Amino acid sequence: MSQNTSVSTIVFDVNETLLDITALEPLFERLFGNRSAMREWFAQLILYSEAMTLSGLYTPFGELAVGTLRMVASTYAVAIAAGDIEELKTRLATMPAHPDSAPALTVLQNAGFRLVTLTNSASTSSPTPLEHAGLSEFFERSFSVEEVRKFKPAPDTYHHVANELNVEASKLCLVACHLWDTIGAQAAGLYGALITRTGNAILPASGVPVPDLVALDLSTLADQIVRRWRLSVP
Repeated sequence: MSQNTSVSTIVFDVNETLLDITALEPLFERLFGNRSAMREWFAQLILYSEAMTLSGLYTPFGELAVGTLRMVASTYAVAIAAGDIEELKTRLATMPAHPDSAPALTVLQNAGFRLVTLTNSASTSSPTPLEHAGLSEFFERSFSVEEVRKFKPAPDTYHHVANELNVEASKLCLVACHLWDTIGAQAAGLYGALITRTGNAILPASGVPVPDLVALDLSTLADQIVRRWRLSVP
């Protein structure tokens, strides 16, 4: 995109980008004897959410999360009890914010950007995960893919946000720590900004869009966004 295009709205992914999913690790360590099993579960969850969308099907993300836990457990011959499912749901609903989330959001808010979220997770009653993490006050709106019944990175998910905000896609920048999310956003006409949190990196392959902005943490990324598209002086 043109360096001169002005971005007015920052669209945030939620899980792992703003909220710390390592809070789920104790459950996986207890069940599988290995904290890293959480990453396998999460990767499978994203894989099958995308498979559902590509197949023209839809199941709420929370149901897929539970089903994926049962599937992974089955491959390891691990028994899953009702209490384990409830613990997963509780941990998903109460993940803490990353330490850099609130300071970075404050910088962007003070610079005059509109802030919204877009998540694969379904809407929930109060307190929402963002409310529990103390971040909800930063956001004008919170969007869920359930509104289009397609998971990210389907183009319709990003276009829905642009349409609801009555903003051109080129005026939006998606912030995520997952490259598959920034790829989807850029393919849909948005800018993409990647946080390379632990376990996330650039994919060096032909044809893969390079994010417009890349940083190791959200605070650094927020500074980059402000320098590039500053709307007002704090």
